[in-house]
Amino acid sequence: MSTALRSGPAAGAGVNLQTLRYYERRGLISEPDRTAGGQRGWPAGTVVVLRVIRAAHRTGFALDEIADLLISGAHRHGRRAAPGLPGRARATLAETEQRLADLEVICDTLSAAVAAGCEDLRTCAESPCCPLPYEALATDRPSG
Repeated sequence: MSTALRSGPAAGAGVNLQTLRYYERRGLISEPDRTAGGQRGWPAGTVVVLRVIRAAHRTGFALDEIADLLISGAHRHGRRAAPGLPGRARATLAETEQRLADLEVICDTLSAAVAAGCEDLRTCAESPCCPLPYEALATDRPSG
């Protein structure tokens, strides 16, 4: 039995026991061998797979996509119709670029709000120099 990776040393791969078990349930890593005492032990190559999973997840891939990519990488003989890494990477890149553009708008708006000296949303909504889009707040408020 090759048990190079046990629950405790999994931290070397940057994951904890709960993450190992979660990845196992999701099918991202194979079920471990068990010792006579019931301890789990994964093959040494699992460390590499765990690092790949973590890197891909940090890069923006969803765990389902990572699972598909790991499976399609292991079975390159046309069994899977899902797009491979290049297609998924392009799609994830486009989504990431859109999120960045959205974050830039948020940063610009917040910077302008700070520069305008907004103290609260109601006052800001009534000010023509406020960049926050709360016009409806000022007009929808009941008078009285």
